[in-house]
Amino acid sequence: QVQLVESGGGLVQAGGSLRLSCTASVRAFSTFTMGWFRQAPGKEREFVAAITWNGGNRNYADSVKDRFTISRDNAKNTVYLQMDSLKPEDTADYYCAADARPRRVPSVAAYDYVYWGQGTQVTVSS
Repeated sequence: QVQLVESGGGLVQAGGSLRLSCTASVRAFSTFTMGWFRQAPGKEREFVAAITWNGGNRNYADSVKDRFTISRDNAKNTVYLQMDSLKPEDTADYYCAADARPRRVPSVAAYDYVYWGQGTQVTVSS
């Protein structure tokens, strides 16, 4: 069974930075496409960023492009989300997700991701 554990959330002022981490308990991590999604109170879950198995391709939501960076370290079974220039509208629960298929282009659709973490809360104060 695949377990994804997120960490790194917290409270930060607008303009600040946070780095989220997600560690997977599976040997095949290096073949997975990994993604980050978020859900704000009263809103639907939305795509944030995704990265292919080898880090060769990445996708970002328009709302976070040029502010967030997704990366991975396959030796550590970990994917990261570096969040800079945070805004109050970035406040949400952030979820790590794994797509077991080694895609050439990472999917932005939540239904393509079969494994999910429990989420970590990010709050950005104005």
